[in-house]
Amino acid sequence: MKKASIAVLTGIALMLGACVGAVQDKENMMTAAGFNVRLADTPDKIAALKKLPPHKFFAQNKNNQVVYFYADPTICRCLYYGNQQAYQTYRQMAFQQNLADQQQMTAEINQQTAFDFGPWGDPFWY
Repeated sequence: MKKASIAVLTGIALMLGACVGAVQDKENMMTAAGFNVRLADTPDKIAALKKLPPHKFFAQNKNNQVVYFYADPTICRCLYYGNQQAYQTYRQMAFQQNLADQQQMTAEINQQTAFDFGPWGDPFWY
């Protein structure tokens, strides 16, 4: 029973770690794309940050300019903000990263399918 609980907790920890890593990668790309960061370093800012949609982009018009925001109330407790150019740069970077990830996954799948079943006979179909 204890082994099953440990396995479940380990699985959950790995999933959470992957989520945190993905969010951090996204936030690193936003910074590289030109987004600015403001820390929620007062109780009022923390309360305001928690009212925003977490880990999602949203846009607002300010002085006839579109400003993009991304609230992170959990990892950095900060608010990212940027203009149209920063958002477009981020989207292009995210697209390129997604493409690279897919190419890596395809390469790994192709490498795995190169397994030689010769000495084993036909594949192990059940």
